[in-house]
Amino acid sequence: MMAVRTAVRYSGRVQGVGFRATARALAQVRPVSGLVRNEADGTVWLEAQGEPEDVRSLLDAIAQAMHGRIAHAGHEDLPVREHEAGFVIAR
Repeated sequence: MMAVRTAVRYSGRVQGVGFRATARALAQVRPVSGLVRNEADGTVWLEAQGEPEDVRSLLDAIAQAMHGRIAHAGHEDLPVREHEAGFVIAR
């Protein structure tokens, strides 16, 4: 299978609630790479890269873990970044 890269902009009560740390912890137990960061407008931006089923697994786990805090999750496909490794909290 080919790797995919998906970006998600989460809105709702997603800052100041451990969202980024939760996303990183959930990503670190999956074969995915990417980043998560707070945005100035109060949203959280996440990019996840890996096999489609692994990316979907991460996004589903985040949705379950942060249930009740996410009002909307807008998805966007991005180009794959070659040789990216790890999942980080970006500043």
